[in-house]
Amino acid sequence: MIDLKYSLIIEATADPNFFGFFSPDLEGFTGIGNSIEDCLYKAKWGMEEHVAILKEQKLPIPEPNPNPTVTVQNERLEKVA
Repeated sequence: MIDLKYSLIIEATADPNFFGFFSPDLEGFTGIGNSIEDCLYKAKWGMEEHVAILKEQKLPIPEPNPNPTVTVQNERLEKVA
């Protein structure tokens, strides 16, 4: 079982050893990892740390997502106009 309190999106890049991740539920939370498993590990601890910093700075803390999801996708490419 993946024990996350917020949803997580992991994005694969052109480099197979580099993944980015962020949470759509937790504004400002992002990170990088060398594998999907690495991203999950870093996200679990990073989310807890991020919430602790928000609390310390007396900033609003989003409610945990009752049904968090983990999505793995290709990185979003920006359209050039």
